[in-house]
Amino acid sequence: MHWTLASRVLVLQLLVLSVVVGGATTALVWQLREDTRRDAAALVADVAASLATAPDVRDGLAVPGGTTDPALAGARAAVARHAEDVRTATGVDFVTVMDRDRVRWSHPDPAQIGRRFLGHTGAAFAGGRVVETYTGTLGESVRAVLPVRDDGGRVVGAVAVGVTTRSVTADLLARLPVLLTALALAVAVAVAGSFALSRWVRRRTHGLEPADLTRLWEVNDAVLHSLREGLVVLDAAGRVQVANDEARRLLPAGADGALVLPPAVQRLATAGEDVVDDVQVTEDRVLVVSRRDARWEGRRVGTVITLRDHTELQALTRDLDAVRGLAEALRSQAHEAANRLHVVVTLVERGLAQQAVAFATAELAAAQQLTDLVVADVADPAVAALLIGKSAQAAERGVELEVEPDTALAEGLLPARDLVTVVGNLVDNAVEAALAGAPPRWVRVRTTADAAAVRVRVTDSGEGLPAGWLERAMQRGWSRKEHRLAPEGAHGLGLALVGQVVRRHGGTIAVEEPVTLDDGGGTIVVTLPVPPPGPPAAGAPGAARTAGQVPA
Repeated sequence: MHWTLASRVLVLQLLVLSVVVGGATTALVWQLREDTRRDAAALVADVAASLATAPDVRDGLAVPGGTTDPALAGARAAVARHAEDVRTATGVDFVTVMDRDRVRWSHPDPAQIGRRFLGHTGAAFAGGRVVETYTGTLGESVRAVLPVRDDGGRVVGAVAVGVTTRSVTADLLARLPVLLTALALAVAVAVAGSFALSRWVRRRTHGLEPADLTRLWEVNDAVLHSLREGLVVLDAAGRVQVANDEARRLLPAGADGALVLPPAVQRLATAGEDVVDDVQVTEDRVLVVSRRDARWEGRRVGTVITLRDHTELQALTRDLDAVRGLAEALRSQAHEAANRLHVVVTLVERGLAQQAVAFATAELAAAQQLTDLVVADVADPAVAALLIGKSAQAAERGVELEVEPDTALAEGLLPARDLVTVVGNLVDNAVEAALAGAPPRWVRVRTTADAAAVRVRVTDSGEGLPAGWLERAMQRGWSRKEHRLAPEGAHGLGLALVGQVVRRHGGTIAVEEPVTLDDGGGTIVVTLPVPPPGPPAAGAPGAARTAGQVPA
């Protein structure tokens, strides 16, 4: 026979219920039996105490020779009638009055009158009392034996009052219907609850058996952790319920080890709309995020977020764009160089050699001036190459890129990739701003450094960026032209990536409002702290060079 999970739960519940109800019933019956016996003992003790103080009984037993003197038979008969009246009135099974010789003066069975009482009476004749269960002429009974005293306090006899256990059992059985009814109701409620629980288990497990659930969990867990995309599942309240290994690599963890969604990802998670391949910048990564609601039978049960790491890809894309821009600039300059060469050749052919030399020398001096300035003052080769390339790109687009004379940057103060990210994106944004403004269009760049920090200052001739908009401008998708977030699909990663580098190094980014017309539309200044240098290795290149020195 194949047992389903719901059937096993139901049978287990019924077994537990049977044990509990059986034990409870036994305990209740035992307690009820003890209570009935205790009530019977209290009843017979009270009746015996009342009878022992009755005047008829005391006076009858106080007469000397009352047991054997035929002249006093009337007194004995009066005591017996009084005892029988008490028995009838109280409902006990027997009331026995006896003298000091334990001879019965009264009994429900007249044949027993005059015979000796069966039971323990020693404590009663000693002035105490006896309450016991004893088997006498009427069978087993619960009885109480109390002494009878005369006016002088002398014990002259005893009174025994008893209730047979048959009566006690009958009383117990009279109470059982109520108990059994309550137990039957409890059993019915428990069975109904067990059946409802089994149906609930079947619904919650969608009819799957334990083996199916185990196999499903194993497969899902293996698939979840083998994905190369980060996967995060949130419940309806936005709490993280599932996160695979890649998600834990891409996202930070809190102090308690729980996964923490960065603000950029949290905004998408709570957006309420499905998102596909949205680029978001976190503290140290560029992530492509997709978000979709998870629904079951039309009801939203949570949110599924997938993450792809595009940090390296974005860096390579920026490098490729820079190379492509430089190639375009070189192609354009090659075209211009060919035109100038034709001019020089034509001048030589016409015999104007002096004019040809002057024309060629002027073009060479203009091109060499920027290169000499950058190479001499910017020791970091990546930043130097970037500035030269950006200068060519800007010139191609009609913008003059000027590297300010006091520019100086030593090599190795900060990671070259971070410096390239900051300088490159600030220059690109400045060129865009200058192109949006009126001629003349120009961009000025100054980089300075000391042992404490590296400062990058970029000024453009555009309309400028108000300082109050800087925080919003560092969000992904910001459009400087329209001063708002660009529509879905736009990248707008420039200042967002700069902000990422600034936060990672604990630096600052600020907007300087223009003071004079020569200050252009505005200036953005980025300050990045330089980490304290460790002790240089003996004989290492540059070991004697300080952080603020620029190589000759």
